[in-house]
Amino acid sequence: MNETWLATIGLVLHWFLLAGLSFRIIMRRRAIGSSLAWITLLMLVPLGGAALYLLIGENRMGLGRAARAEEMQEPVRRWLRTLVAEETVDWSDRHPAARALAAHASRLLGLPALDGNALEVISDSEVTLRRIIADIDAAEVAVHLEFYIWALGGTADEVVAAVIRAAERGVTCRVLVDASGSREFLASRLAEELREAGVAVTPSLPVGFFRVLFRRLDVRNHRKIVVIDGRIGYTGSLNLADARFFKSDADVGHWIDAMVRLEGPAVEILNGTFIADWHQESIEPLDTLLETSGVHSVDDIGPSTVQVVPSGPAHAPEAIHEMLLTTIYSARRELIMTTPYFVPDEATLTALQSAARRGVEVTLVLPEKVDSLLVRYASRAHFQELLDAGVRIVEYHAGLLHAKTVTIDQSIALIGSVNLDMRSFWLNFEITLFLYDSTCANEVRDMQLGYIADADAIDGEVFRRRSLPQRTIENVLRLMSPLL
Repeated sequence: MNETWLATIGLVLHWFLLAGLSFRIIMRRRAIGSSLAWITLLMLVPLGGAALYLLIGENRMGLGRAARAEEMQEPVRRWLRTLVAEETVDWSDRHPAARALAAHASRLLGLPALDGNALEVISDSEVTLRRIIADIDAAEVAVHLEFYIWALGGTADEVVAAVIRAAERGVTCRVLVDASGSREFLASRLAEELREAGVAVTPSLPVGFFRVLFRRLDVRNHRKIVVIDGRIGYTGSLNLADARFFKSDADVGHWIDAMVRLEGPAVEILNGTFIADWHQESIEPLDTLLETSGVHSVDDIGPSTVQVVPSGPAHAPEAIHEMLLTTIYSARRELIMTTPYFVPDEATLTALQSAARRGVEVTLVLPEKVDSLLVRYASRAHFQELLDAGVRIVEYHAGLLHAKTVTIDQSIALIGSVNLDMRSFWLNFEITLFLYDSTCANEVRDMQLGYIADADAIDGEVFRRRSLPQRTIENVLRLMSPLL
């Protein structure tokens, strides 16, 4: 009888837990695919699914972070008012979609497009690291570095040495790295040497056993930002890693990345993004942080119009997803996209198919090999419907293509840290540059054409004949793709 009662109580508690979590998922009104995937997981794996949802099902950021974000509200509002006053872009000779895209981002985030920037698109990772080292060696006020992964070895270690030299000259140096992605670096002797030299080294979104009770642990800071003296900035897809050594045992070849070095008014927004991220993780007083960060208005020094679009779950989580959809729907002649991880939601998939069907030459450039088998299968589950719509899919075979770029009509370009997957859209903290002039767009496009030259197109008829087991795995993982 006791065993019967225990079983009954257990069953009742199970159904209460299942009903309660299902109701919570429904009432949060997230994307339908994501909601259905979670409810399905709860049904199929009752206790395990519930535990997983409690761990990673909601974007809980922690009370401390919420309090620090609130502290930043008034300084940010004052800063945004000064930025809006600086917006003087003449849209008359730009792509018709440029002004609408800029207005869209401005309304979502309050960050305007700014004219007067000088840009350099760098497609060689070693060249990027060498340029960063040279700029750090010339720093006089502040060096800010923010990365998802800071890897050990090769030229990455020379960056550490450059930061130490800057700190020894009296430059204020801050290093913010993701606690999960840069776990090995944070525990290394190099990180300790930075701290001993007076460099502030801080983990972003710390992980730990007790933190899981208060925040979601798989929300990561995926941004890549360098700002020097508040006047030189870098962002793009490159982690602080030497491509010759980074994940060399993954059998995917060298990682191929792209970064933009910029000078001009847009650097102020890159610096502001870093400061906001730093303030979320550091105990440094806000006044001290602002006084020592080299924050200042930067004069016009070039011809390029740039809009910096930070995104993440803390503020306007829909921003980058909406902006990407607007970009795709704005294409009239040509759309080229490169991404290492392609796990799109239904809206993105529909936008790509729609573009191809209305006559846009859509090319999707993906790496032939990726470092995640699950993502590879989930990605290929979408290929057939894209190929049938007329999308050209090519697989890059000269390494793991990690650059995240978009160009439309040789007139507008996007470059940054955002993958074409749901994790980048809604979970990770990301950053993207929107470049609104044809000169910059064509620099990015030329880089994309170089990738395409080292890629093989997927034949739709050959792909259709893939084996039943392969199609089964792809379609199962497709159902789970909102959770990947």
